[in-house]
Amino acid sequence: MSQLLIQQYLNHLSDLRRASGTAREGVVSEAFKDLLKGYAKSHDLIFINQYELPKQDGNRRIVDGALVYDVRVPFGYWEAKDEEDDLDKEIATKLRRGYPRDNIIFEDSKTAVLLQHGSEVTRCPVNNTDKLQYLIDLFFKYERPEIADFRKAVTQFQVDLPAVLGALRGMIESAQKNNVAFSKGATKFLKHAQETINPAVTAEDVREMLIQHILTEEIFSKVFDEDDFHHQNNVAKELYALEGLFFKGALKKNTLKGLEPYYNAIRTTAHQIATHTEKQTFLKVIYEGFYKVYNKKAADRLGVIYTPNEIVKFMVESADWLCQKHFGKSLIDRDVQILDPATGTGTFICELLEHFRGQKAKLAHKYKEELHANEVAILPYYVANLNIEATYAAIMGQYEEFPNLCFVDTLDNVGGLSIRAGHQHDLFGAMSEENVARIKRQNSRKISVVIGNPPYNANQHNENDNNKNRTYPRIDERIKKTYIKLSTAQKTKAYDMYTRFFRWASDRLHDDGVLAFISNRSFIDSRTMDGFRRAVTAEYSDIYVVDLGGDVRANPKLSGARHNVFGIQTGVAISFLVKRRLKKGEAHSCAIHYARRPEMETAEEKLAWLEQAQLSRLPMEGVRPDAKANWINQTDNDFDKLIASIDKKTKHSKKVT
Repeated sequence: MSQLLIQQYLNHLSDLRRASGTAREGVVSEAFKDLLKGYAKSHDLIFINQYELPKQDGNRRIVDGALVYDVRVPFGYWEAKDEEDDLDKEIATKLRRGYPRDNIIFEDSKTAVLLQHGSEVTRCPVNNTDKLQYLIDLFFKYERPEIADFRKAVTQFQVDLPAVLGALRGMIESAQKNNVAFSKGATKFLKHAQETINPAVTAEDVREMLIQHILTEEIFSKVFDEDDFHHQNNVAKELYALEGLFFKGALKKNTLKGLEPYYNAIRTTAHQIATHTEKQTFLKVIYEGFYKVYNKKAADRLGVIYTPNEIVKFMVESADWLCQKHFGKSLIDRDVQILDPATGTGTFICELLEHFRGQKAKLAHKYKEELHANEVAILPYYVANLNIEATYAAIMGQYEEFPNLCFVDTLDNVGGLSIRAGHQHDLFGAMSEENVARIKRQNSRKISVVIGNPPYNANQHNENDNNKNRTYPRIDERIKKTYIKLSTAQKTKAYDMYTRFFRWASDRLHDDGVLAFISNRSFIDSRTMDGFRRAVTAEYSDIYVVDLGGDVRANPKLSGARHNVFGIQTGVAISFLVKRRLKKGEAHSCAIHYARRPEMETAEEKLAWLEQAQLSRLPMEGVRPDAKANWINQTDNDFDKLIASIDKKTKHSKKVT
């Protein structure tokens, strides 16, 4: 395989020289970049173009490429030079500027030089395939000691965590029985949680929330050096106060002693990461890994998987374009209220902040008044808070609390639904007074844009899974009166979590607005979702669908890991739904715009395409639904007019005649 990659590199290099008529670095370096990317795949490494190194003396330094581990710690670097350059002088210049010396390749499309541990270990002509393979093999055999320690700590963490969890649960149960102050505090906390987060919250949920808080205090405070986070965040400090009633001092130190290698490995690894963006990704990886070890079923139910940045960026830019196209306003403009109802680790809000970079005055107002986000699980809530505030500080140069992140179950927060004039139902309790004030403030706003990635998990495979989603009476009733009422299917999956979020967001959206979700793609062509398709065409004036495919269940030739952008079995689509007030005398109509990626396209190819794509320039097919509400795969037959050979009543009868 390695010889094949090297031969492909040499062929690519030759083609670039011949086609371009130049040997300039910016042209021919693409060949070596592709060579490194080819090798990276088999080593589970990620190639990042134009990688920013830590600043020295306030000066930016950018290396042409870096290969990083999944936790975003650099593995090695690559720096390209022109053929006309003196390669050795260029290397010396870069090293004087503080470029890395631990595992870096310098090349000028004639010669490649590998430096490791501060010294040159080998060099070779790039057209000598054996020597180039030797150089590349040495480069990819390198292992950073801190990464080896980190992986060892993660493995040990998986072994040690169950014992620590058992100890903590036992302590909390004992405190409930024997510690009056803790018992009163936990009861009060539970009541508040039921009133503001979710009425189905139990004492066991509070216990687990407290345990997650305790276990992640060390993790989240160290990645961004936010030692005061648990003391200052409005929800964290309530849990911190509860923790302080039974768990502190020597008891805390001795109980968590077994996890110290894990915490220490995280601290050490985090210090190797240069940029804020990469620290965000590192924190998400830690969060996902922690949650899946801590509670695999909860991770599945809540959809613990973050959205790739290529998708988020495409959705933010597309929503901005649609607002300008249909309403003459940009997302950054005043009175454009934006909500992420299932923010997870805060990826969409962070990308919105990056999208607004360069407009500091407008961004300051947007951040304080017109960006809103909800999260119902304590771990991602913490991650989102840290990510959003750190992103804002990196852009603005100063820290500012994000005042609009609510700790609440969106689907239970029905106070703002269909009440677009600003009225909201009263909330009678609070996880904290600040949190309830945030919820009330959000419910009073006329939301212009709803954007995000709602949870996917629809239903368990069987009763033994014991992982059912709970019901949401208000939303489920709305689904019954709309999506189900308009459906002709005998069975429906209209109570899927992602469908519930579509229903909630459609009711919450102001009369003029944009809904942007990435979700399960079954609404596009599933028979059971015909009522959904009828409803959205009646409620929206324009619908844009980018179908990313990857439906493994529909096509066994596909692989979730290879062809699906989330690595799952269910197909994925990005939807943009535009709601527009009708002018006087205007009849409602809905224009549906559809684009589909090739069936066998890999996830990597889809993400690369999304990174460059613009909805404004995307060729899209106009769709006219048929009488059965089909958008695609339409058929022209008169089966519905034929006389039924058996009716529903006879079909379900148990009597044999």
